[in-house]
Amino acid sequence: MSARALVLFPDPCLSCPASPVDSFGPDLKVLADDVRDALRTASALGLTAPHIGVPARVMVIRMSPDQEPRAYVNPTILWASSDLATHEEGSVSMPGVRERITRPARVRFGYSDLDGSAHEEEADGFQAAVIQHEIDQLDGVFWIDRLSRLKRDRLLKRFGKLKSAAAP
Repeated sequence: MSARALVLFPDPCLSCPASPVDSFGPDLKVLADDVRDALRTASALGLTAPHIGVPARVMVIRMSPDQEPRAYVNPTILWASSDLATHEEGSVSMPGVRERITRPARVRFGYSDLDGSAHEEEADGFQAAVIQHEIDQLDGVFWIDRLSRLKRDRLLKRFGKLKSAAAP
């Protein structure tokens, strides 16, 4: 089976908060597999269900291509450090552009696994940025919303030029 198509910017689905998952059955496992397949196809580090057009609080993350992707259901940030770190970010839904984003350097986050069991984990460095980026997406905060107005406007202009150049 081929991976589901990615939702591309500026689709409004990317700016809408995802609904919490309340059923932990076979349909959830199929959705997580669909997100995982799309993540692999796109060679992404993280991907959410909204990236494939499903407004559910499911994200899949792998920090390297040789790592098995992990699904997180209903993830939420429980604590964030006051110290900050800046990393380059982008999105498979807005290909060709990247920008530096400053976020808390460490986070503790809670989530459920695909069976509904609750867990907590901590992440730091780039992994913390990836976790925050994907949870933002589930909250309806697209990554460019974290940029200053000037940087966002410049990035949107760059993205528009890339799209125009790629159009037939």
